[in-house]
Amino acid sequence: MCQHQPPCPTADSADREAALPVAHHPEQGWSLLCNGVLLFEDTGELLPNGTIIAPHRPLSPVVTAA
Repeated sequence: MCQHQPPCPTADSADREAALPVAHHPEQGWSLLCNGVLLFEDTGELLPNGTIIAPHRPLSPVVTAA
């Protein structure tokens, strides 16, 4: 599916989010990557085979008093 050189990571790759967007709709909170992955604003994903990847935002840093 990807026509980029070098090719973007596949939807099965661990780094699939590094693929380039082919459609970006921030007002709706999603982007379609060239590998067929739907990437949502909350960091959730929908893979082309229907697999759902739960949101995986980094946790807020813990601040401690010195």
